[in-house]
Amino acid sequence: MQHLGYVRTVEEVRKKWRWLAVVLGIAVLVATPSVIARLPVDPSDIGAAELLEQVKSSTETPYSGYAQAVGGVIIPVTEGLGGLPDLLGDTTSLRAWYRAPDSWRVDTVRLAGERGLYRSPTRLWRWDYEQNTAVVTPVPEPSLRLPREADLLPPELGQRLLSEATADEVTRLPARRIAGQDAPGLRLVPSQPQSTVTGVDVWVDPGSGLPLQVDVLGAGATRPVVSTAFLDFSSATPDADTVRFVPPPGTDVQQQDGGDIASFADRLDTAGLPSTLSGLDLRPREGQGSVGIYGRGVTELFAVPLPRRAAGGLVEQLQSAPGAIVTDDSVAVSLGPLNVLVTGPTDDRRRYLLSGTVTAETLTTAAQQLGGAAT
Repeated sequence: MQHLGYVRTVEEVRKKWRWLAVVLGIAVLVATPSVIARLPVDPSDIGAAELLEQVKSSTETPYSGYAQAVGGVIIPVTEGLGGLPDLLGDTTSLRAWYRAPDSWRVDTVRLAGERGLYRSPTRLWRWDYEQNTAVVTPVPEPSLRLPREADLLPPELGQRLLSEATADEVTRLPARRIAGQDAPGLRLVPSQPQSTVTGVDVWVDPGSGLPLQVDVLGAGATRPVVSTAFLDFSSATPDADTVRFVPPPGTDVQQQDGGDIASFADRLDTAGLPSTLSGLDLRPREGQGSVGIYGRGVTELFAVPLPRRAAGGLVEQLQSAPGAIVTDDSVAVSLGPLNVLVTGPTDDRRRYLLSGTVTAETLTTAAQQLGGAAT
């Protein structure tokens, strides 16, 4: 993903900022349909709280596997979105080898070819087989970044969504057979009334604590708006050579500084954000920048200050989206459980992009609190 600093024209800047309308608040919106063998499953008497702790403790547990992902959100803004539809609309097949947080590989298999993501202790490689290009960036990464295909994997999604869950928010679900494993289930029901996510169902490998399937349920939806499942899974540690990347002869190797449009937005200015918005607390993070993330778990609200030239192009895009609610100074759009709002100018002429898995009313209240009133 190209750093915004490389963009040379105003039109290209506008195209890049279209990402923010659907990406900055979309971290939980990645998906796959489950393919489950309909065989008898051994029941499990493990408690919900214990199962939750197993998931939280599994972040460094090795595994390998094959998963399919399919998007649950249809985005009306497509021009300039690059590979984002792969995350949100199309079927995505993923093969993963995970040795440790700083040693892993994820291949994305598509009809047009394959892409590989390789992580080592010192760098991150993105390899496009069809284009014969490899982009290398240093690590660690910025504290705020765009989602990518690797975030679709059941362990990645499940661990993140349950990382801030409390014992009183979870209950047990019957076990399912997933990728040959009898997996006990866990349901998280968010306690925050602002959330558009009504539940998260996770089925867990009892030996490793790794999530094998994750379904995210949205208000008013007849099926999961987000789902991801392994079709093949192993808890054995992958071989080190499997996750090591060496550019093939003739590869076009490109260097990047590790930033993307999200991290660029986080460096736009140093304007302070309030400690709470719409009753949601600002989440502290290392290298806190100008983008504010409010809430916890599956209930997230992003507040992004917009430069004037980006705000104009973004408003134009959202105004043309089906179902857009337009006032004199603001525009709002709902995309399944994701709501997006660009505020009117504040007292200092600043406008904000507000987005997240929170209700439209929550965003309206946040806009009013920031001084960019929206109706």
